[in-house]
Amino acid sequence: MYNKFMPRPQRIEYENAFYHVMNRGRGRQFIFHDEKYYYAFLDTLKEVHIRFDCIIHAYCLMGNHYHLLIETPHANLSRIMRHINGVYTQRYNRLKKTDGPLFRGRFKAILVDKDEYIMQLARYVHRNPIDMKKPLVENLNLYPWSSYRAYINKEKAPAWLYREFTYDVLGHNSRYKAYEKFVLQGNDSEIEKIYSRSNLPGVIGADEFKTWI
Repeated sequence: MYNKFMPRPQRIEYENAFYHVMNRGRGRQFIFHDEKYYYAFLDTLKEVHIRFDCIIHAYCLMGNHYHLLIETPHANLSRIMRHINGVYTQRYNRLKKTDGPLFRGRFKAILVDKDEYIMQLARYVHRNPIDMKKPLVENLNLYPWSSYRAYINKEKAPAWLYREFTYDVLGHNSRYKAYEKFVLQGNDSEIEKIYSRSNLPGVIGADEFKTWI
């Protein structure tokens, strides 16, 4: 039986693993208040790409939480996330002129079968601003704090954002229009069912992938 005194389960980390990573503010407090905070977080993503050689496939920054799709060639997710959460907390506290912890605690990381699910997960992440009870924008093209606009060529992609694998899976010559059409179709029922659960799974993938894990 698990109790609060038992050690937390160890993360599953291996070379070239792919994760959907999420975290939110303590007590659902806002972690982004204006563009200065969003840019500070994006600077932090650039740093982990350079320092830890991680591959960032997609991101979406919401008011009180964030979503990332990250690949780890060097099996170092914990170090990456320690830098992201720790350094951004420092930057947040300097901007807000406060101190103390920012996030609710340990980040949530779902290990994903990239070959089977990257398209569905990228779409899920990018649709967050309009799939809320009170959408943040009427048109997803207008939301500035995700990688979606870069994916559909509405703004220049940062050098650290890697879109090519998603485009290759999409397999279409008109990659920007095709990806936009794919996202606007809405999430498929399997993804909706997975993310509607109160307890998210630790692994998303085909049966063979889950058995291998």
